[in-house]
Amino acid sequence: MDDAGEKVKPESLTAEGWAPFGWLPVPDTDPSDGAERLAFAWDDVHANIISHRRDEVPEVGGGLRCEVLFRHDSHTQVLMSLDAASVIVVAPADSRPGETVGHPQLRAFILPPLSAVVLHRGTWHWGPYPVAADVVNLFNVQGLRYREDNHHVDLAAAGAAVDVQLDG
Repeated sequence: MDDAGEKVKPESLTAEGWAPFGWLPVPDTDPSDGAERLAFAWDDVHANIISHRRDEVPEVGGGLRCEVLFRHDSHTQVLMSLDAASVIVVAPADSRPGETVGHPQLRAFILPPLSAVVLHRGTWHWGPYPVAADVVNLFNVQGLRYREDNHHVDLAAAGAAVDVQLDG
């Protein structure tokens, strides 16, 4: 693997910025509440608490390396950081990450604690991983049988790893 991956700087989380990848839940008093729906093709919706550790992924100067992206074609997914700022890398469901070096469709977002995101079916994702803490705990809603629908692309093997810049 190449020592330096392509670099991506995380963005602040906004509904407009997140729209290609899913949606942000809104208050029940918001007129747009209910415009989007969760979907579980296997009727196996499940909620739990998961965690990601910073040492699960390689550290690079000033950040973390994204070497693998995952996706679930059978269901949407809800993630909410409970206790630490975290970073997530995403790509649209119709993209083909890892086929070429250079990923203009890959974007990174900072998830402040208690911020929730919903991933469309098939959205490629990595993380969320903690920005500075050792661990981030996440409220997670996804298909119970997600392991049967956990497609991935190995960016590192394709020479297309992405370095997520967290400094500055």
